[in-house]
Amino acid sequence: MTPQQASAETRRLCGLAPVIPVLVIEDAAKAEGLARALVDGGLPVLEVTLRTPAALEAIAAMARVPGGVVGAGTVLTPEDVQAAKAAGARFAVAPGATPRLLEACESADLPLLPGAATASEAMALLERGYDMLKFFPAEAAGGAKALKAIGAPLPQITFCPTGGITPDTAADYLALSNTLCVGGSWVAPKDAVEAGDWARITDLARKAAGLSG
Repeated sequence: MTPQQASAETRRLCGLAPVIPVLVIEDAAKAEGLARALVDGGLPVLEVTLRTPAALEAIAAMARVPGGVVGAGTVLTPEDVQAAKAAGARFAVAPGATPRLLEACESADLPLLPGAATASEAMALLERGYDMLKFFPAEAAGGAKALKAIGAPLPQITFCPTGGITPDTAADYLALSNTLCVGGSWVAPKDAVEAGDWARITDLARKAAGLSG
């Protein structure tokens, strides 16, 4: 898979809904119900971060949910790439990018949404062929104003900002011409997931699906 093909696919996925849920799953038994709740609420693209022992099992469970597209987040190494793909991930998300990681995703035909926080990082990825990027950590890196400023000289790059974004700030990003969607964890509160309160999560997802800039 070429960088251009990877970016075309991640751009397609990012265009399916204004919010991609960023999920930290502690109990894989909750994964399928969580995925169904989010998909039912209008958020089909799901990012499961590889930060817990349950993450790969959760990806495998979510991959079976009709209408959902599950990917792996916090992908850092070639080993992560292989494990994520084997579990059923259809895309990968990284907080940054290294040559080894980029090569691993390209070789595995796993579309990558690589992270960038500066103009130089974005330019390096563009030089390789990636023009759909993750802006991370969004709020800590200056928020929507910073992303707008980066976009001025680099209009050919589109972003999915992630990191500290809330329902109150999401619209600021979505209003930018270089932002296609945002990543957010607020649609799956820890207490709701632990309680299996899928109705609450579906409601939060439905509200997030209706966001616009």
